[in-house]
Amino acid sequence: MKRNISLTLMYDGSSLHGWQMQENAATVQGHLTDALERILGHKVTLYGCSRTDCGVHANTFCCNFRTERETPCEKIKVGANALVPESIAVLSAEEKPEGFNARFDCKGKEYVYKVWNSRVRNPFYTNRALHHPISLDEALLDKECKAFIGYHDFSAFCASGTEVQDKRRTVYDFSVRREGDLVLFTVKGDGFLYNMVRIMVGTLLDINSGKIPAGTLADIIESKDRLKAGITARACGLYLNKVFYDEI
Repeated sequence: MKRNISLTLMYDGSSLHGWQMQENAATVQGHLTDALERILGHKVTLYGCSRTDCGVHANTFCCNFRTERETPCEKIKVGANALVPESIAVLSAEEKPEGFNARFDCKGKEYVYKVWNSRVRNPFYTNRALHHPISLDEALLDKECKAFIGYHDFSAFCASGTEVQDKRRTVYDFSVRREGDLVLFTVKGDGFLYNMVRIMVGTLLDINSGKIPAGTLADIIESKDRLKAGITARACGLYLNKVFYDEI
């Protein structure tokens, strides 16, 4: 009888080429698969809750795999942490019902985008936050971002060429707040299109600079036109913060 094991991870994506395994590139899936195969002594197929891009981080990431080995979950966790790079940490390992799938059972996600908003860069946030030296009006941006909340077609906020046909998603909450020189953009929804959060943040940054007029986000969403939205913010500031499997 095969066991279905779920792992919860966190990782710094600065030196990684995203989640998904690639030839000749260091990825989270690749490192973790190698570690698990060494521990269990057989081929492992990992199913991830998301496909984070090169340079994107995760405070919480879930994946699952199957094995016939009776290796205790705690031993899998400890062994994996000993074998993966220091940029990856396995927080927990637990058995799940046979039908559980980290991707398809996921009911929603929360992302945080970090902006270091100071004229002087912070070396400790290099590749871990976007350095934006122009002053941000977090109160204005918190007001503007509420236009994203609701069930919308987000065609204007996904990378061109995406193969997903249905671009309708529900955003449950969006907020912008300041903690000193760090400005945090937090968005929670039932799912996100390719580069959707980064384009949302980039559009808000363009509203802050006046490149896009305030009060026009609803019209941009309605237009479904990528050219009317703003820039795609760099990957370095993006964190998959939470993954929801019960209630969002």
